[in-house]
Amino acid sequence: MLRDTLLEAWTAMRYNRRRTTLTMLGMAWGIATVVLLLAYGNGFGQAMTNIFASFGTKTMILAPGRTSMQAGGQKAGVALRFTLDDIDLLTTNVPQITRITPEAYKNASVQYDTRAFNFGVVGDRPNVAAIKVLETAQGRIFNLQDQMQRARVAVLGSEAKEKLFSGRSAVGERIRINGLSFEVIGVLLPKMQEGDNDINRIIYVPFTTMGDLTDTHYLGSIWFNYEVNDYQGLERSVRSVMAIQHKFNPTDRRALFVFSLMEQVHQFQVITIGLKILLTFIGTLTLGIGGVGVMNIMLVSVTQRTREIGMEKALGSRKRDVFFQFLTEALTISFVGGLLGVMLAYVIAHAVGRLTLYSAIAKHAEAGDIRLLIDPGTLVIATLILGAVALVSGMLPAIRAARLNPIEALRYE
Repeated sequence: MLRDTLLEAWTAMRYNRRRTTLTMLGMAWGIATVVLLLAYGNGFGQAMTNIFASFGTKTMILAPGRTSMQAGGQKAGVALRFTLDDIDLLTTNVPQITRITPEAYKNASVQYDTRAFNFGVVGDRPNVAAIKVLETAQGRIFNLQDQMQRARVAVLGSEAKEKLFSGRSAVGERIRINGLSFEVIGVLLPKMQEGDNDINRIIYVPFTTMGDLTDTHYLGSIWFNYEVNDYQGLERSVRSVMAIQHKFNPTDRRALFVFSLMEQVHQFQVITIGLKILLTFIGTLTLGIGGVGVMNIMLVSVTQRTREIGMEKALGSRKRDVFFQFLTEALTISFVGGLLGVMLAYVIAHAVGRLTLYSAIAKHAEAGDIRLLIDPGTLVIATLILGAVALVSGMLPAIRAARLNPIEALRYE
């Protein structure tokens, strides 16, 4: 029965090839629009993920502030100061933390040969590479042995290397930081840099060695990774632990500044979901226009084949047989057009390539641009939308054909 119905639909489509082709092209363009809009939404979400992943998503930064509330017998206005004891405190009392490093910062004069610049110098533990997602283009990151020996070694940001060494190799060379000699052991890959951000001009040295350049008893900040999804609960735990140690109110947000990258990630995820819903709605409307074309063509087909329908009913065809015959024809036109549309979408996505987004305002940010990503989920959603539009488009003509009176149909001229 199904084979006969499909054969009849195919024969009718071949009989009106031009009309069928034009209708299929309308559906193809509609489904291609749906797929490309969904692919754009996927690409936008992936671009946001890449932007935050380059800095480490599950990362928190603690910076000391000044109290604005009275607590623990202390008046407001007391400045917080981090020490290495706070690192041990957090490691012991907040088990969700996986990696943690103290950080000290100093703006220093850096010299190589006759070239001298002022760069930011940062002292960290070796695990800073995993915490801040630092990757080397040449050489290596300092290790635990360098940390324990207070080795005077340095890892250069990409722009710092270019300014000091231009096109020459930097690994193995010696630079002077505030007059002290350091061996360059690595050069970092460029990171996304927006505006005047000097992230690629930073020079990294072991935290213990940083003591040769500045007083590291009090820390500039604390960076750590964590393994839970509840970043808000983790922040409350960190504030509670630090509040007991430093005698401030845990709700005093000016006493302890907590920067959570996951908070921004969550905000952009909400934006991405909203964008996908909007694009899906627009694509559905576009495909609906193609569906209206299918409906009109099928109504014309019913009118032209009225005598044929009357003959079928006179020979014993039931209403449901006629109904499924025309519905199958509409569905066949829609899904063949849909297949062509998906192929067209793949061709366009491949041809378009990368669409400028974050690279328009940031350097080394090509990973933050949009690429049209057609994944299996996109195809499933597009197929469901196509099926719904095809059913709606084919139902009215099929119902009209099924309800024709056979006697009146045979008299139709």
